[in-house]
Amino acid sequence: MRARNCITYPALILCAAALTLTACKPLPPSKPSSEWTPQEARGAQVYTQACARCHYPTNTHSLHGPGLQAITKIKSMPSGAPPTDERMTERIIRGYGMMPATQLTDDQLQDLLVYLKTL
Repeated sequence: MRARNCITYPALILCAAALTLTACKPLPPSKPSSEWTPQEARGAQVYTQACARCHYPTNTHSLHGPGLQAITKIKSMPSGAPPTDERMTERIIRGYGMMPATQLTDDQLQDLLVYLKTL
C-alpha cells in the first residue's frame, strides 16, 4: 500500500504542474529567422557572440541567466523592470546582479535591441 502512495504522489504533482502550465497564457512565438531584416540578422550575430552563452533566445528556461523569449512583449523583465529599450540598454551595458557588463559599439547595441524584439 505504501509503494502505491509513493507512485501516486509524484503523479499528482506532475498533473498539478501540467494544469498550472496549461492555464498560463502562452508566450508569442519568435519571428522566424527567414523573415529577419538585415539589422535583425546582425543583432542575432551580436546575440550569439555576447549573450547566447548565458541566455536561451527562444524559451524562458534559465541557462545561466533567464531565457529571453518574448522579453520585449511582456510587462516586466525577470528583474521586475519594464522591458524598454532604455532599461535593456542599461542592463546590457552596465550588467545587473550576476550579469556582467557587455562591451558593444552603438551599432551592435542597436542591432541587438532590434533582434531582441524578434524573440
